[in-house]
Amino acid sequence: MLILISDAFDSGLPGRLQKYGEVTDDKSRLLDADVVLIRSKTKVTKEYIDSAPKLKLVIRGGVGLDNVDLNYAKKKGVIVHNTAAASSVAVAECAFALMIGLPNHVSKADSTMKAGEWAKKQLKRTELYKKTLAIIGLGRIGTELAVRAKAFGMDIVAYDPYVKSSDYATMISSLKDVFKNADYVSMHMPLTDETKGIINSEMLTHFKDGAFLINTGRGKTVVEEDVVIALNSGMLAGFGNDVWYSDPPENSPIINAPNVLLMPHLGASTKENLGRISDIIVELIDGFINR
Repeated sequence: MLILISDAFDSGLPGRLQKYGEVTDDKSRLLDADVVLIRSKTKVTKEYIDSAPKLKLVIRGGVGLDNVDLNYAKKKGVIVHNTAAASSVAVAECAFALMIGLPNHVSKADSTMKAGEWAKKQLKRTELYKKTLAIIGLGRIGTELAVRAKAFGMDIVAYDPYVKSSDYATMISSLKDVFKNADYVSMHMPLTDETKGIINSEMLTHFKDGAFLINTGRGKTVVEEDVVIALNSGMLAGFGNDVWYSDPPENSPIINAPNVLLMPHLGASTKENLGRISDIIVELIDGFINR
């Protein structure tokens, strides 16, 4: 069996997989691959699957599967898994870092200090304490974020059509209603036909003026141009973003927008999380072979 590691994983993973067969990172050997390990960079399209006639198993190291043609994979008998349980803490901490960094002007304070400026009077902080956080998508990651926000004394509401109740958040049944009192909105939705562009000019009119928007879910769930307009008008006080239309982004208007804190899709890229992803991959491959 040939296992192709197509994207970046923990450096110890190849050694752990050798007992199951040959392991390679040579993408030109896709033709002979039985198993392919991907993250967000590799796109498993219809054409990709057709170019891998021996392919039986695809494992996505991470949560989202929008870079895999799931319907065609099923049609061709290719099993697809993700490692959703691994990334919850890492991505929740990333979202929380953005949520702390924006109102504390961490980026601006650092850059002005390095420029020899003393911006103490210009940079006015606000606290998370007693603020309302709206979590859009209360799955594993959203729940981990809620736990952390609760520890900071925040009031937490959430919208998720698949979650009826939560120990950590008050569930709101209407997406528009969940925004109206929220000081912070954190996006944790998968990318589907229904969620693509769900944060747009119309939806932004339901936000509380001066709210902060955080996105560590999927880039295309927001319309970037509409977010920029809201930032320029001051309707949004800030935007913290770790996810993009493409990695890296191409001509994104967000890059030069005011009051943004930007990251290069680092949410799941902790040392600890890469180790957890490796553990799940080993379990999945072992189960696949011994099924």
